Amino acid sequence: MNKGPLSGVKVIDLSLLLPGPLCSMYLGDMGADVIKIENPRAMDATRVMFKKANGAPSLFLMLNRNKKAITLNLKKEKSKEILFKLLENADILLEGFRPDGLSKMGLGYEDLKERFPRLIYCGIYGYGTEGKYRDFAGHDVNYLSLSGVLSQTGKTPQIPGYQLADIGGGTMTALSSILAALYAREKTGKGQKIAISMMDSSLPFLSLYGGIFSATGKNPEGGNELLSGKLPNYNVYETKEGRWVALGALEDMFFKTFLRQSGLDKHLEEFPAEEKNFSKWKEILTSFFKSKTYSDLDPLFENQDSCLTPVKTLEEVSTDPVLKERGMILDKKHPQFGEYFQFGAPFPFSATPVTYRLDPPSHGEHNSEIYNSLGYSQDEIETMKKEKVI
Repeated sequence: MNKGPLSGVKVIDLSLLLPGPLCSMYLGDMGADVIKIENPRAMDATRVMFKKANGAPSLFLMLNRNKKAITLNLKKEKSKEILFKLLENADILLEGFRPDGLSKMGLGYEDLKERFPRLIYCGIYGYGTEGKYRDFAGHDVNYLSLSGVLSQTGKTPQIPGYQLADIGGGTMTALSSILAALYAREKTGKGQKIAISMMDSSLPFLSLYGGIFSATGKNPEGGNELLSGKLPNYNVYETKEGRWVALGALEDMFFKTFLRQSGLDKHLEEFPAEEKNFSKWKEILTSFFKSKTYSDLDPLFENQDSCLTPVKTLEEVSTDPVLKERGMILDKKHPQFGEYFQFGAPFPFSATPVTYRLDPPSHGEHNSEIYNSLGYSQDEIETMKKEKVI
């Protein structure tokens, strides 16, 4: 049963690929009814990327549960009539085109706001709708680069290896903005436009260093700041078998606990944990961990105050019993593709829990259902197919 906090909310999702679809999936997990719209001939590219041997589009399956899917060619004049019908009782429209992409089709926020005054229109853009970069093409690495985040990823800039700007700056910023806009509408009765900039939304990741820079006027040194590699007690180290561990014993009490548990506290008298001894402590810790296997380190992993953790692979994460118990790793069975896994939704509501009601849909799977509900007959649906409208 859907008791989610967004039960009764309707979302029209025009977004593709990663930031938007992950956002709309989370809205669906929270109970919203999501209709995913794709071009009848140019489907979401995640449907054809990273397929398993049995044809399962694993990336699409990861990002698109709790949605119904229809096809609609927005470049056809007839599509405007259809989209307007969908928006009549919709609460949210989500898109990820260029800033004026829908406006050129007569479907931008300015075209819609008078007709649908309660509509919350959210666009996820690379650089927002104003400023020099407004119409620039870009990807995650560009947004991180221009926001300064990339300069802090190592002594030389390193691509993070995951989509920090897309998800942290796009998905999660859009999600929180949409939820706030829904709350604001409860008070004002009016919708509004949300223009997300993934460049802007990446900037808060530097809040700590921004504060330090404001105080000192000194540019933070990538890979050599307190939380980016300078501290021996907040660092990563290689083990005997070539694995890695993360030591996060930042506070003195935790570092001393780790040292006692590892038998390294004997070095404290000669080398107090002070900045002048950081390089020496890195040598000691590097040597210690290089002589240990994960099995040797297990007592430290299990100590609640040692702040030592194994660096797990995604394969290990996918079968992790703790994450499974917490509902973050879901073992699913798709009606067409069989067994697959998803990440759960990280929103632990006590009274209005998330639910996983619908498997990721096939391309246009719900055309008949949705178009019938809008008043179109089966004959009309077939005609629209022939005319390449749907």
